[in-house]
Formats: sequence, C-alpha cells, structure tokens
Amino acid sequence: RRLLRKRWVLGVVFGLSLVYFLTSTFKQEERMVRDRNLLQVQEQEQPIMWKVKFSSGNSSQLSNQCRNSVQGKLLITDELGYICERKDLLVNGCCNVNVPNTKLYSCESCLPNGCCSVYEYCVSCCLQPSKQHLLERFLNRAAIAFQNLFMAVEDRFELCLAKCRTSSQSVQHENTYRDPIAKYCYGEYPPELLPV
Repeated sequence: RRLLRKRWVLGVVFGLSLVYFLTSTFKQEERMVRDRNLLQVQEQEQPIMWKVKFSSGNSSQLSNQCRNSVQGKLLITDELGYICERKDLLVNGCCNVNVPNTKLYSCESCLPNGCCSVYEYCVSCCLQPSKQHLLERFLNRAAIAFQNLFMAVEDRFELCLAKCRTSSQSVQHENTYRDPIAKYCYGEYPPELLPV
C-alpha cells in the first residue's frame, strides 16, 4: 500500500512538472514569435509613420531658447541653422547672430554628396529648408536597421543631429572611413567605397 502511494505521488509530481514545462515552452515560443513579428519589415504598400514634423518653427523658439549641437569644441550649430564659434554662443543656447562669423545654413566643409568634414557644418547644411525633400525621401526609404533610431527623433533638428553623426554607413571594413575627410553625412547615400 505504501508503494502505491509513493507511485501515485510521484505520478502527480511528474504530471505537474510536465504541464509546467509545456506551458513555459509555449509561452516562450509565443514571445519569440511576437518579437520576430515586431522586427519584420512593414508591408511595402504601408508607409512608415514618422514622428518628424517639418515645420518652419520649433516650439523652443517661442521661449527664446535654442537647442544646439553641444559637443563642438570650437563650433556650435543651433536648431535655427546658425553656426558660430563656441565663444559666441548666447546664454539661451542660440548663436549670436550679430557676430560677423555667425553663418546661417552654412555648407562650408560639405561636398555635393552631402558629406562634410566638420560635424557642425553638416548639421547647419542639413537644416536648410531646401534639404527637406531629401530628408523626407531618406526617411521613407530608411533601412529597417535604422528605423528605431530615426523614429525616435521629434523634428528636423534632431534628425540632422542623428544623420550627421558617424555610423556604420560611414565606414568600410569596420575600421576605415569611406571618406576620411568628409565623414559626417546628411545625404541619402553613404560615401563611395574607397578602393582596397
């Protein structure tokens, strides 16, 4: 009689363990399928919905405050498209437009393909109103690998900041710039590959 009890108890424990194992396996499979579906490319007919709003003004302009490119040691670009020396940056984050060296939408170090040798000039040039169509075309054709990055931007200034940063599109063989001089690009396509 003790033997039956032990076999019965062992059977119940085994049955419960089997049910738990199958349930957790199916839940894990459901999670994997759901994650895989999130990463799949959306249908070609359905356009990607981007949060970027191309408007002539940004909300921060109303409060007389400017966001800027921050990182430049010598140059800064503000969200209005002005580029200035760091010493000419006003307390509100905007470039002082009354200084002769301050330039609007300057493409001084940029090539026709949209690649520049100075990050701040890349951002300033990218902010030109004439570049709006180019940026919209880029967003509509953005690769799935960059979709999450570019969907996180709120406006054209943030898009230009992100687009001009160096990325894997700017390098070849993972350790060499495609164009070692003009490595900051806002254009639709990366620079041409250098011959090996």
